[in-house]
Parts: sequence; structure tokens; C-alpha cells
Amino acid sequence: MTRTQGVSVPASDLDTDLAGEREHLAASRAALARMRQRAEALFATGHDVAGDSYTAEQLGRTLSLRVKELADDPSTALFFGRLDLADGDFHIGRRHVTDDAGEPMVLDWRAPLSRSFYRASVREPQGVLVRRRFGFVRGELTSFEDEHLDRGEELGTASRILTEEIERPRVGPMRDIVATIQPEQDELVRADLETSVAVQGAPGTGKTAVGLHRAAYLLYLHRERLKRSGVLVVGPNTAFLGYISAVLPALGEVEVQQATVDDLVARGPVRGADPVEAAVVKHDARMAEVLRRAVWGRVRKPESSMQVSDGSYRWRIDTEPLRRIVDEARREGLPYAVGRERVRARVVALLQRQSEYKRGDSPSDAWLRRMAKAAPVTEFLDAAWPALTPEAVVAELLTDPAPAADGVLTDGEQDLIRWVKPPKTVKSARFSAADAVLLDEVAGLLERPAGFGHVVVDEAQDLSPMQCRAIARRVEHGSITLLGDLAQGTAPWAATDWRTTLAHLGKPDAAVVPLTVGFRVPAAVLALANRLLPALGVDVPEAVSLRRDGDLRVRPDADVAAGTVAEVRAALGHEGSVGVIAADADVAAVRAALTAAGVDLADPADLEPAARVTVIPASLVKGLEYDHVVVVEPAAIVAAEPRGLHRLYVALTRAVSRLAVVHARPLPDPLGAAA
Repeated sequence: MTRTQGVSVPASDLDTDLAGEREHLAASRAALARMRQRAEALFATGHDVAGDSYTAEQLGRTLSLRVKELADDPSTALFFGRLDLADGDFHIGRRHVTDDAGEPMVLDWRAPLSRSFYRASVREPQGVLVRRRFGFVRGELTSFEDEHLDRGEELGTASRILTEEIERPRVGPMRDIVATIQPEQDELVRADLETSVAVQGAPGTGKTAVGLHRAAYLLYLHRERLKRSGVLVVGPNTAFLGYISAVLPALGEVEVQQATVDDLVARGPVRGADPVEAAVVKHDARMAEVLRRAVWGRVRKPESSMQVSDGSYRWRIDTEPLRRIVDEARREGLPYAVGRERVRARVVALLQRQSEYKRGDSPSDAWLRRMAKAAPVTEFLDAAWPALTPEAVVAELLTDPAPAADGVLTDGEQDLIRWVKPPKTVKSARFSAADAVLLDEVAGLLERPAGFGHVVVDEAQDLSPMQCRAIARRVEHGSITLLGDLAQGTAPWAATDWRTTLAHLGKPDAAVVPLTVGFRVPAAVLALANRLLPALGVDVPEAVSLRRDGDLRVRPDADVAAGTVAEVRAALGHEGSVGVIAADADVAAVRAALTAAGVDLADPADLEPAARVTVIPASLVKGLEYDHVVVVEPAAIVAAEPRGLHRLYVALTRAVSRLAVVHARPLPDPLGAAA
């Protein structure tokens, strides 16, 4: 089917246009294949032209990545739009494709000229005469739709092709949104590298996609710079990272690192567990001061002079010069371990001066190394500036918090974090997930970690102050794209104000930009979820949706298992994925009921699930979405945790087509009227 706006076009002309576009698609795919073949040939022969083994390794790595970047997915459209300008027409797609002469056949969506595809309007046409969108089915071009901006024709969100792409059912990982980026999203995607921004995004507004596309855009614009410093995507859990894992490779970006915060701070296996009350204290920002005291409180002013034997010579350094060296190093604000080595180097420099004065020549490097390791020097360092490990510092703190925590934590808070039974050795300590954040804080006090040029942080409303500090240490000289929704905060320390979170991340002046218009979640679903907002204790605007096609069913049923099976079967009558969300304690029973009814279930960990139905605990559903969602017993989800209403808000907003709520118990008060 083809379509143009506002004018009558003979069917023959439309068919001719469609045939021409299909030819261009085929030619572009062939050109991309040749680009990949040339990259593969260079990769195969790269070692022959490299001058040495290091150059060969680096060249091989670069060419290998280039081959991966040029991979083509025949099920995905290579281009999705076209711009007709006064000086020619340009196809806009997911990556740059050139013919054998180097002339562009497809412009990368990130190229400066491509910006007009997203932002041109009748009011500001930006030189665009006609904007064409293409409809595809499994990679095959099936239709197109024109907007003649020069004639005042503009579809906006009334575009049928745009609407169909947004509403297209999905099974498996998240896909890119390059064909559907809206002007307000494009502003965020194309923000400068130096700009940090926080996006308060209501459900279905595309905040996650914005963050990922911003990473891809920055890599395109600042490839060499970010190749050195790196780009990191931080997500709430491994299921979420798996869900988004296909987006950047689909855009030709294969070098972005992905991690959870737990991955980021991991120094070893987590073998311990904390009560919630203890974890809340450990994640509190005040722990940074406690740990700073625990580290820097080890530095002592020297109490005696030093004497070092050197063959027939004896070198002596008095107490006062030693104190001065320690004081100067403290004032320089260096990481603790770097300061220790600075003190050692300055002590050796004083010994060197004495040797040069007595012997009349400069000592050798071997002499300098021997003096640095001399017993008197090491003993002085161990007394004045002892060597530390994060594990030793945290273990000592949790054994006896008082020396470092007095005046910062209350006696009750110190009791909460104190180990009931201290380990016999540091190696036998059973550190918890919250302890891992403390270990990372100490590691950052000892030595600065490697930094990233840009970090995208999703579901950031659940970051604790100490987790924010862990991320901040890795982006001190870079920028951040912060993504989240305060209404979806479910952690005990969940944020209620983005300004506080940004301060902990070291970016207090970053702009906070709201996205409130939803393109994925239907209006009926959002209307139900919005009933919860007044009870969530956060100041966020209600989400609105442009979609009026969704279906909402609230099903009271004394037999919740039977009601759930019925709703899942009804959902399977439609195209797309089905997510069944239940309180964590009820998941096993829900799975058993569906299996007994003959419903095939997917493993939540599978990126390409073999079955359409996934049963997932409410605690793990954040950031995911399904075409059809069945929420089982909302009251149980709410009762499972202190911020249960927030968790229910998350569960209700995972549906992008149909939502069914099955319950035997009364619905939570804010939803009562919906029954």
C-alpha cells in the first residue's frame, strides 16, 4: 500500500515510486555487503601490513570491530525515511552506506543533515520539500507516506506509518526507535557531549531509548575521544541489560560497555546478607564521611627520626622533615595510596641528597629502588602512612564502627551495621551487596578508578547515595545521561528529588527535563496507573498517552489461578508478547497453574524466547515491557514490600497494548474505583 498526503497521485506513479524505492533498498544492501567484504579482506591481511606485533594487534582489533559494525540484519529496514531537498534527495537509515565510488546511498540517522528528518515542520521546514516515511514488514519495503512541507502538509503523530511502527508488537529484546524519534526526544539525543542531563520520563515516553540513542549519537560524533575513554550503560539488573542489549548493535555500535551497579562495584563474591535496616544505613551518604575517617585516620605524624644504613654510610632524617613530608602530602589531596608513595619518594629524595653530597655523584636507579625498600623507610611508612586494602578497612569498621562513626552515625545506626560475629580474618569475611558499595568507596579513596567519557544510567530513581558516588567516581571528567521516573522508585532509599541524586553523582547543575507524552503505553492503562500517583509521595506530572487503542480489563475472580489462565489465553489470541506479573512469593504458583493448563512458558533470561508467555516477579519487571500484561493480585504485590504501591505502579505500566488485572482480594484503595 502506498499513500501521499493532500494530493491525488495516479496509482501507476505510486507503484513506480515504490518499485524504485525497493530497487534502492536492494542496491543499498548490496553496497553494505561489499563494504563488509572489503573490511573482512583487510582484517584477513592486516597482519601483513602492520609494522610490529603491537600494531598488528591494534589494527586487527579495529578491523574486527569494523566488520561487526557492518553486519546487516535482513529483517530490519536498512533505511526508514527520505528527505527531498532542493539539491537532491537523501535516504535516512541506521548506518552510513556508500557505493563503490564513496557516494552516500544511505545517510546515518546521526549525520547533521538527518536532523531535519526529525525536526523539520511546516513552520520550520529546514530546506525540506518532502519528508517520506517507509513502511516495512520483516525487512521488506511495503509502503511509503509523503509529507509535502513546501505545500503546508504535515502529519506529525497522525502518520499511519509512524503509528504502526510505534505500536508494532514485539517479542524479545528492545529494538531501536530511530524511525520514530520525536522532536523533544531528538533534542535530548543530540545534546552536546559535555552536557549532563536528567530525564524524568513517565512510562512509555521512550526515556530508555533516548538514553541508548544518545550513546550511539555521541559515539558517532566523538568516536576517537570516546574510543579512548569509553561509554558505559548502567542498568538495574541483568534482565534489563539483556532486554536492551540489541539496540546499540542494531545501530552499528558494538563497543559500549553494559553493567549493573553491582557489577560495577564487585570486588569478589557476595556471601553475606543484610537486614533492610542495616542496608539503608550502609547506603546512606553519611557513610562516605565515616569511610573517609576510617582511611585518613590511619595517617600519623612521625614521632622519631630515621636512620638508614648504606654500606659504610649512615643517612639520617630528623623528625621535623619527616613530619613536613607527611603534612605536605596530606594537603595535596591525593588518593591515599598515591600519597603513601609520594611520601616514600620524598623520603628517598632526602636520602639521595645526602648521598650525592657525601659521594659527589648521583646514585643509580638500583640504589634508589633499594633505599625505597629499606627496612627503616618501610617501618616509617607503616607507622605514619600504613598500606591499606578496602577489605581490611571495611572489616575493621564493621567490627567496631565507633572510632570512625562517632558523631556521624547514631549509636543505634552503629549497632545496625556492626557485625554480630566478626570474622577471624579479612579473607573469611562474608561481605554483603551493601558492603560491596562501601568497599568501592574505600577503593576510590585509595586510588582513582578509570573513568568513562559518558555514562547512561537507567532506572536511576533507585540509586542510593553511595551507589551514585560509585558512578560519579567513574565519570568525574565525563558526562551523564540520567534516566528514570520518581514514581517508579521501589528501593528503600529511592529518590524523591532529582537534584539530590544529581548532587551525589557530581553533576548538580545538570538540567532536569520531563518527558510526559507516552507513545507506547495506551491511555486507558495510564489512566489506571495514574490513580496511584497521589499516594506515591513524589512530585511528578501525570503521564498522558497519544494511544487510544489499548484494552483494559479488571477481573475480580475468587479463583485467581483460573482467572489468570483465562486472561493469558485471551492475550494469546492477539499478536505479541505476554507478561504475567505477580508478587515474588506467588510466581511459582502462577507458573504451575499456567503449565498445568498447557501454556508454554519462556525463561525470563532468554533474549530470544521460544514461547510468547513469560511469568516474571514484580521485583524484576522494572524497565521491561510486553504487548499484553496480566497483573496477578495487586494487593499481594503491594503487601510484599514497604514501597509496594510504587512496585504496583511499575507493574501496571509494562503493557503496550492490553492490560488485565486479576484479583480475589480487594484492590488497593487508589484503584478501588476501577473495579
